Amino acid sequence: MKLLFENLQTFMTAGAGAWDIPAIEPTKMVLACEWIGFNYANQYASRSAGEGVHFFLDDDQFQRVWNRPDKYAPILKRYKCVCSPDFSMYTDMPRALQIYNHYRKHWCAAYWQELGLTVIPTISWSDKNSFAWCFDGEPRESVVAIGTTGTQQSAKTRAAFLDGYYEMQTRLSPTQILVYGAIPTEIDGDNIIKIGDYSAAHFKKGAR
Repeated sequence: MKLLFENLQTFMTAGAGAWDIPAIEPTKMVLACEWIGFNYANQYASRSAGEGVHFFLDDDQFQRVWNRPDKYAPILKRYKCVCSPDFSMYTDMPRALQIYNHYRKHWCAAYWQELGLTVIPTISWSDKNSFAWCFDGEPRESVVAIGTTGTQQSAKTRAAFLDGYYEMQTRLSPTQILVYGAIPTEIDGDNIIKIGDYSAAHFKKGAR
């Protein structure tokens, strides 16, 4: 039977963990490239060969990749690589919605890989309770991307960020870590690469 909801009519794949999260294949190395936010992807697609696309933006800037996947996948395919979409998992969101957003991130990423895109897994978490499922479907020994925006304003949010960061290191052993936003002093290593900053992107002339 063909399921006609939640994009299952477009793509289905085997899932990982208790919530059947679509699994993402690892990406072993990212060559040097310029990074742009998805909100520029259509505008810059004509010169996309040396660029990567990230989704460290407000969710309403990229909900459309889930709502209309067949429209935006061909645009993203023009780029050297894309991060999986960073749908929000705030600690005060209902747990069911956090898991749904994790699922949507992985559905998009697995679908894009099926179409031949080079996908960088975006790793995200909320609190320690999320560790039971937030790494489901993520590949080991891959390049990964993380965002630090909104995580460094207080001792509590910094501690929660670092808890997840260290858990990610233990579970996934990433080969490279692309960081969007300020890099905390506790994070170091030759495999850390900064790829952008939220404030700079939003004050860029012509941002939309």
